[in-house]
Amino acid sequence: MAQVSIDLAERSYPIIIGAGLLGNPASYQQLPAATTAVIVSNSTVAPLYAKQLTQALQHRFARILQVTLPDGEAHKDWPTLQLIFDALLQNGCDRKTVLFALGGGVVGDMTGFAAASYMRGVPFVQVPTTLLAQVDSSVGGKTAINHPLGKNMIGAFYQPQLVVCDLDALKTLPAREMSAGLAEIIKYGPIADMAFFGWIEAHIDQLRAGDPATLAHAVQRSCEIKADVVGQDEREAGLRAILNFGHTFGHAIESGLGYGAWLHGEGVGCGMVMAAQLSQRLGLIDTAFVERLKSLIERAGLPVVAPVLSATDNAGRYLDLMRVDKKAEAGEIRFIVIDGPSKAALRTAPDGLVRQVIDACCA
Repeated sequence: MAQVSIDLAERSYPIIIGAGLLGNPASYQQLPAATTAVIVSNSTVAPLYAKQLTQALQHRFARILQVTLPDGEAHKDWPTLQLIFDALLQNGCDRKTVLFALGGGVVGDMTGFAAASYMRGVPFVQVPTTLLAQVDSSVGGKTAINHPLGKNMIGAFYQPQLVVCDLDALKTLPAREMSAGLAEIIKYGPIADMAFFGWIEAHIDQLRAGDPATLAHAVQRSCEIKADVVGQDEREAGLRAILNFGHTFGHAIESGLGYGAWLHGEGVGCGMVMAAQLSQRLGLIDTAFVERLKSLIERAGLPVVAPVLSATDNAGRYLDLMRVDKKAEAGEIRFIVIDGPSKAALRTAPDGLVRQVIDACCA
């Protein structure tokens, strides 16, 4: 077992990474004492892992409840969030109740938001079962739901007590979900660690095949990079924005196509190609770097050609969607660009230049 620490003073917590952790009572021994645990999962993951987690928690909690949400990004909304609040209120859950997010990024985001909101804050634990959640969304305390006009626009910063990354859970992950997770791993190279990027290039086939030792290193290194960034900038005042490399374009794709048409990691993968193209057109990197990144994203099984979102003004539709972005200020879109190896920056760009990028990437 490996452990990575998120250093946030009194809000610090560990990320534990290894095989066989989800169903092991020892994984949860440091949690505060409480009467009730609530496992929040979805209709796909609950049949696979809810029983294991319940058995692991029985020695610590007198009462264990379960809330099963519908699966998919399309259900990351208010009506589904209310299902969690309904269960908490109907069962008289108090402010010491511990919520457990058992699932991927959608379950983790929604459970965290519910925990941040219920009684103005109750403890929660992330038990991510997808690669994307293990290397990104479960770490750092971002919680949110989607709105038809923008992705993750309603939420809160709220840190978990613990993150349990059981690598065995990845064995049941479909190939498409595995590729989606690889997008978030790949992003750490250009923004922070090009040596890691080279390692990913050399091991991409083993990662796609689910090789345990290779995945263990990828998950640990990804968490180390994210922990370092979050420790310096918990609420995204500056530095933490670099973790959104590819996300401005990617979120526009997800919103424009309709949530769930593309997986989040697919949007991010294609979005990184677009952000790299923008970086090159701004004179920050050369074409060779763009092609290197694009090649790796394609080898990871991710789309590298952006979808057309409008038959009349495609680039205009992208721009409209990207203006509804958390990094936008006064209607001005700010992009994460690559400003050299292992170095990212937050920049604006003229609409005309962004249109050129969109036109080129949708061709």
